[in-house]
Amino acid sequence: MKKLIYIADDEENILNLVKMFLESEGYNVKTFFTGDELFEEFIIKKPDLIILDIMMPGTDGLTICNKIRNISDIPIILLTAKDSDYDYIEGITLGSDDYLTKPFRPTILNMRVKSLLRRVEMSNKMKQDEDTICGNLVLSEKKRAIYCENNEIKLTQTEYLCLGYLMKHFKEAISREDMLEEVWGYNESVETRVTDETIRRIRKKLSNNDCNVVINNKWGYGYILEEK
Repeated sequence: MKKLIYIADDEENILNLVKMFLESEGYNVKTFFTGDELFEEFIIKKPDLIILDIMMPGTDGLTICNKIRNISDIPIILLTAKDSDYDYIEGITLGSDDYLTKPFRPTILNMRVKSLLRRVEMSNKMKQDEDTICGNLVLSEKKRAIYCENNEIKLTQTEYLCLGYLMKHFKEAISREDMLEEVWGYNESVETRVTDETIRRIRKKLSNNDCNVVINNKWGYGYILEEK
């Protein structure tokens, strides 16, 4: 069955170009000129992936992203015409899974789409494995959840896959590049900030749940999950 993608962008030429390209890659694509229209359709029928422009008439893309993330872990890619670190960090903080600055090549967007959908499949496959225990953290594959002292840690799909990957390599140093390749499916060094911001959010959630494990930096290399 073809994957269903929703796209919201008020620039008709970009909307049509992305729709045409993704349909040529075998996806079903539904387009919207506002985030509000997309969200209304989302409530009725869930897609497999969402692409959201940040600057649109009505409710902005960041707010729509946050509304969707509060009720679903469907992959979200944000688009913006501004190469703004604030927009980038705000988008990742609100739960987007990836970020592209306009103008972009359709082939790059397609790569990101494939990577995110691949992660969903990877997450589903993880459910079949046995539980993984690291300190007082337990990764339950069947329930697709991570617990600390029997309390579930609320994680986005991206955070779940990142922390799960670190738990599978407990006490092993993991490079940023390996994390990008294994979790996001690409290894562009410029995008290591995607990993850094996701790790920052995970650290905060581990701390808030009184976990006895911590993600430490390996200077100039990456990260390591180990006991405090």
